Amino acid sequence: MAAGACATENWDTFFPSPGQRNSVRDAKWICSGCSIRVECLEGALEREERFGIWGGLTERERRPLRRQRRLALLSEQG
Repeated sequence: MAAGACATENWDTFFPSPGQRNSVRDAKWICSGCSIRVECLEGALEREERFGIWGGLTERERRPLRRQRRLALLSEQG
């Protein structure tokens, strides 16, 4: 995280209260220019982060990705 664009930002930006669309927009904007965005998102998916904006995605946006990963894992196990 030290290499991320968020490293020098206020963490509250990435953990907005419900309904704070401006904070969500600001966090996503910061993430959009981050050089480790993909790694950040991967880490959040692996840890099943339930809160905050990670890799430019909200919890709601990460949910389907987690579901897809679980289904892929189940189909691999056969």
